[in-house]
Amino acid sequence: MTGDTPVPAAMRNEYAADVGLSEAGLAGDWHTQFHRWFAEAVAAGLPEPNAMVVGTADAAGRPSGRTVLLKGYGPEGFVFFTNHDSRKGVEVAVNPWASLVFPWFPMQRQVVVAGRIERVDRAETEAYFASRPRGSQLGAWASTQSRVIPDRAALDAAYRAAAERFADVEPIPPPPHWGGLRVRPQTVEFWQGRASRLHDRLRFRRTDGGGWVVERLAP
Repeated sequence: MTGDTPVPAAMRNEYAADVGLSEAGLAGDWHTQFHRWFAEAVAAGLPEPNAMVVGTADAAGRPSGRTVLLKGYGPEGFVFFTNHDSRKGVEVAVNPWASLVFPWFPMQRQVVVAGRIERVDRAETEAYFASRPRGSQLGAWASTQSRVIPDRAALDAAYRAAAERFADVEPIPPPPHWGGLRVRPQTVEFWQGRASRLHDRLRFRRTDGGGWVVERLAP
């Protein structure tokens, strides 16, 4: 196509040749390395550096993806919160594996995670829910996430009903169908853009014995 129509195949961004990721410069474990890069993404002023693409699949292996916000991480894995009756919640109940992608494009970096997913305990869910703005708490009660609704008016009406229901309630409890999910990594890949598309890709991989090895992947 011609004219003002963007042509994806012609879009190119040459990455810096002098910025690399070496085995010698890698932290001794994946969560320390993630902490370094996450802190640098925050310091660089990236918009929503905790945004990540979460990929799940149903029992038949049909995938789906969406962007959610990371709410915690550490040696045990990466945590986010959702409606367990949503599409991703239903999928992880029958196929407990997920992928995460942190697309820090302005820094020419990505972090790609794959692992098993599990629910966090209720106490952790309640603690996080209590920290949310009241509007977000009410939204969790109002939204039947991922389900078909007739129109925007129906969603607004559900929100008003939730606001009336909890008008005199403080704190608002989390809905029983809402909670946290933790991805326990099997692999964590750190991707650094390089010139000529010869990117650096270093991956921490959990071994059968429970330890970790670092592998370099071809770009």
